[in-house]
Amino acid sequence: MDDYLASCRARGLSPNTVEQSYAYPLRGILVPWAERTGIDDVSGLDRRALDLLSGELLEQGGARGRGLSRYSIHAYMRAVNQFLGWSQAEGEPVSAKVQLPRLPQKLVDVLSRDEIDHLEDAARTERDKLIIRLLADSGIRVGELIKLRTSDLIERDKKQFILVRGKGSRERLVPVPRLHRRLQRLSRGRPAYASSDRLFLGLKRRAGSDEVEPLTPSGVQQMVRNTTTLAGIEKRVHPHLLRHSFATWQLSRGMNPIQLADILGHSSLVMIHKVYAHLSPGDAYDAMVRTLVSDD
Repeated sequence: MDDYLASCRARGLSPNTVEQSYAYPLRGILVPWAERTGIDDVSGLDRRALDLLSGELLEQGGARGRGLSRYSIHAYMRAVNQFLGWSQAEGEPVSAKVQLPRLPQKLVDVLSRDEIDHLEDAARTERDKLIIRLLADSGIRVGELIKLRTSDLIERDKKQFILVRGKGSRERLVPVPRLHRRLQRLSRGRPAYASSDRLFLGLKRRAGSDEVEPLTPSGVQQMVRNTTTLAGIEKRVHPHLLRHSFATWQLSRGMNPIQLADILGHSSLVMIHKVYAHLSPGDAYDAMVRTLVSDD
């Protein structure tokens, strides 16, 4: 298992991804269960044993002896399967993989463009307004947003972009034609005492220092929650919902999924198909009406 996790790190995965998505399901879920059942080698992880593991998690695997959700088990067991696949490729005697539980198909709620406008209007500062609009109009992740630097405002051939550093240290240029000037003004209006080159700064100074506290993901999430309340929006709004909303909006307007995957920082279309290709029932209705009219 240590060799497998070392392989994950060697692939350039971020420490957070390795710890949360790979290490925890193995060390926090698989190893304790294997110790209780007397399994000390991957050869003991046959189909029967793996079915017992999934069943135990469904029935009593959560906190206080409560079963975990199918979504949690699906994520954990997918990580176990990746470990088993790697082990098999390394010549280990692996004979089975976990049967992943079926997940119910859920319609993911998104924000309309009007709701996003209301959210931006309700934000108290230009920094907060720009954070909301940038998340909603570029689809970048909150972790990518807080890492943006003043030098990441790029202009090439009279076209405006931001340079985004995504997962696995992959860089990509994301178009921001309507926001570039506002972002430049925010950059130029930074306090003189700020030594950080981050584009979005915190609103507080460090105790006993002139240095500005760095903006954190939790800080952005709290700001979005507070602004949602001010805007009178009853949906549960969080930064990733703005990413969902951007992707859904672009797909409904006919953006090529390959281009969208590139903007979002996905290395394949798999995530687009699984997560972002959910158009609203109204979009499906309008699309069908247009098709029927064209046939007539």
